[in-house]
Amino acid sequence: MPTTDNFDPAELAKFSDLAHRWWDTESEFRPLHQINPLRLDWIDSLVPLKGLRVLDVGCGGGILADSMARKGAAVLGIDLAAKALKVAQLHALEAQTEGVQYREISAEALAAEQPGSFDVVTCMEMLEHVPDPSSVVKACAALVKPDGQVFFSTINRNAKSFLFAIVGAEYVLNMLPRGTHEYAKLIKPSELAGYCRAAGLNLQQTKGMEYNPLTRHYWLSADTSVNYLMATQKN
Repeated sequence: MPTTDNFDPAELAKFSDLAHRWWDTESEFRPLHQINPLRLDWIDSLVPLKGLRVLDVGCGGGILADSMARKGAAVLGIDLAAKALKVAQLHALEAQTEGVQYREISAEALAAEQPGSFDVVTCMEMLEHVPDPSSVVKACAALVKPDGQVFFSTINRNAKSFLFAIVGAEYVLNMLPRGTHEYAKLIKPSELAGYCRAAGLNLQQTKGMEYNPLTRHYWLSADTSVNYLMATQKN
């Protein structure tokens, strides 16, 4: 099995146990299905995906990777959760999605193997689950071509995000399994921007993602206090 020092076995086990539920839109992964059109359209608006070679780091069951392939990109999804990758591969077969492949390898290992190989790299809802997020950012920067774009999404670290993303989402609304997120692993936008600059990525745009629990509606905004997305470009 491909290995890297930059992973948490407990995190891998957590998502592997839920692997069979990735494509159940009413499961624990419902929030990912609900926000995916927002993420996809935002990425595609900044860099039209058709005809591009795209890498999705931490792809899980393939929700974003599959949708980017349907936009006409040639997509490689990578993850270290073998069960989730099998689910992603099975879904691609069942849905007859062309242009998407999956591989069990870390971003760091792939960066050593295929530097500068992708037009676009995405790393969504993953950085808050690894011991060293800066290492993943550095690998993403190494994997993208010069002038290529790298997109991240994660969760801010502050009192509001603790209340909304952990207490609210996991314990009150039961939108996510309890223990999905650890407060200490959440990442401030200033910290992520610092990782990006150190890796040679220029910040292009930051967007917040908000949620109304009554209407179950998500939307992008300028409010990055809880969930946020960051678009960067390689020097």
